[in-house]
Amino acid sequence: QVQFVESGGGLVQPGGSLRLSCAASRSISSLGTMGWYRQAPGKQRELVARISNSRAIYYADSVKGRFAISRDNAKKTVYLQMNSLKPEDTAVYYCNRAGAELSWGQGTQVTVSS
Repeated sequence: QVQFVESGGGLVQPGGSLRLSCAASRSISSLGTMGWYRQAPGKQRELVARISNSRAIYYADSVKGRFAISRDNAKKTVYLQMNSLKPEDTAVYYCNRAGAELSWGQGTQVTVSS
């Protein structure tokens, strides 16, 4: 079993930035590809970005050019740098093993509003 603890969310104005962190309770290198997901009110959870151990990266079209995913296997942590935030980025953000998800953490709320 592994637990994920997401942090770094908050209230930010449109155009602002946030950096999310996801700390895992055990090695993420053994988990392989890690992903950031988000779920907006009334919508299904969606994949935002994923990163493999070899640093192969995928971004959803909606965040391409604005978000950057990274990982530090030694710290068992995955990051999501979010720039040029838009109101439509408002959601609860989660991390998990991409494609074969494990138990979900509590997530971190991101609210983009003026």
